[in-house]
Amino acid sequence: MDDKKRIILIGRSMAGKTTLCQYLNNEDLKYHKTQTVQLINDKVIDTPGEYLERTYLRGALTVTAVDADIIALVQQADEAGTMFPPGYSSTFGKPCIGIVTKSDLASPKQIKDAERYLVQAGAEEVFVTSSYKGSGFKPLLRYFETRKQESDEGHAEGQGYDAGNHCRR
Repeated sequence: MDDKKRIILIGRSMAGKTTLCQYLNNEDLKYHKTQTVQLINDKVIDTPGEYLERTYLRGALTVTAVDADIIALVQQADEAGTMFPPGYSSTFGKPCIGIVTKSDLASPKQIKDAERYLVQAGAEEVFVTSSYKGSGFKPLLRYFETRKQESDEGHAEGQGYDAGNHCRR
């Protein structure tokens, strides 16, 4: 079994999935529309927002998530409402986190609402980030490092787990 672990980013168009990867990879932040599923550094699966927005394409997310070990639901902080139905993470049967993006554009109430949407969708932990301000990434990176340490311990026991440096090319 492959001991590399992957995270899949799921969220609507313009939620900040690709920018999140650009920030974590120390790249210049620039708009880039993800047209197809992209595997970045063999660690992160970046998905087009249309796969979530169009219910007839959601099956593609389910199939693509088979190659992931962690599900990351990405919610833009100032989005009115959410595309994630309650319990959505149960679709995947894998650990699920929530990432609130663009927190610099939102009010505290909007951020709390975004966090609540992600918890209702099944996120076990929620991280609030802003790529523009560079905030909120330390706890997210700690989460990945903790998973890596658990992986290393599991690997020593023959279970294999390597969260690694997500979004690193």
